[in-house]
Amino acid sequence: MRFSVFSSGDFHVNHRPLIRFVLIYNTGALAWNGDLLASGSRDRMIFLRDTRTPLVIPEKKMPGHRQEVCGLKWSPDNQHLASGGNDNKLFVWNSRAVAPLQTYSEHMAAVKAIAWSPHQHGLLASGGGTADRRIRFWNTITGRPLQCIDTGSQVCNLAWSKHSSELVSTHGYSQNQILVWKYPSLVQIAKLTGHTFRVLYLAMSPDGESIVTGAGDETLRFWNVFSKTRSTKETKSALNLFTRIR
Repeated sequence: MRFSVFSSGDFHVNHRPLIRFVLIYNTGALAWNGDLLASGSRDRMIFLRDTRTPLVIPEKKMPGHRQEVCGLKWSPDNQHLASGGNDNKLFVWNSRAVAPLQTYSEHMAAVKAIAWSPHQHGLLASGGGTADRRIRFWNTITGRPLQCIDTGSQVCNLAWSKHSSELVSTHGYSQNQILVWKYPSLVQIAKLTGHTFRVLYLAMSPDGESIVTGAGDETLRFWNVFSKTRSTKETKSALNLFTRIR
């Protein structure tokens, strides 16, 4: 994937340029933190850019991964950045460090899915690829691993509920499903089916009640996963407001 951000030298708002020009090739992950933009790519490097600084000031480089960086996520307090890579590693950084503060090596496949808990400070969840299939939880304050569960399929995305201690995961080979978990018991409280290929994309609505998922089957599906009326039974997607747009 190529990532480009363009600015116009003539277009200003209140005499300030809207955005500067950055060009990155083969970018696999992006994460905003106010005016800071973290990016990770196939060159194994994480770059941290302050969009307020002049272009002549070089971006900060954060080396550590030995293969492509495929996941980035800032903590809720914006103090720490978690990164996952095709080297099966999960790193935790702060914006001032040039080396990872913490390294977690328990995953047996690429780490793309990363999510910080908005309810418990320092709680981080990560998901592994096809050869791993596990969601792991970490206490980044102590640096200790917590729970782990084998989901049975590739973990593509993770997102915490804004309102309760629940977590949604999307999956690829071989189930192509969406699961909702209760934390810390890790009881599966919902299974959402309908996609026929890997569920590669996940976004949450502003109110925190609904999600939209995108998959290789060329569909978008909308789900009420964190609403009070959510059923604990398996839910099959059908074509209506909270199911599929083609």
